[in-house]
Amino acid sequence: MDDILKRLLDAEMRAETIAQEAEQERERIIQAAMADAKAEDQRFTARVPDLHRSFIRKAEERAEQTVAELKRRYDERHVQLRNLAEEREQEALERALELLLDPRR
Repeated sequence: MDDILKRLLDAEMRAETIAQEAEQERERIIQAAMADAKAEDQRFTARVPDLHRSFIRKAEERAEQTVAELKRRYDERHVQLRNLAEEREQEALERALELLLDPRR
């Protein structure tokens, strides 16, 4: 009976040792994960200004493209209107002359 009790006591002590080691390993893993998370947070925080600059640069590029497209359309429309005005100029001058010469028309 003493031998059985001794083996049970040894088994309990080994189990307690294993449980303590597992608890220490768990705590080590938690601490490592927290340290990794903190390092990642610091890296992200350090990158925020670069991300912001990149976002601003891309927004400015898109704005410049939009302005260029609007200017191109405006220039095209201006040319169309100028051509139309030139086409109608002679006709308008003739009608104005007619009205000046014969106001009853």
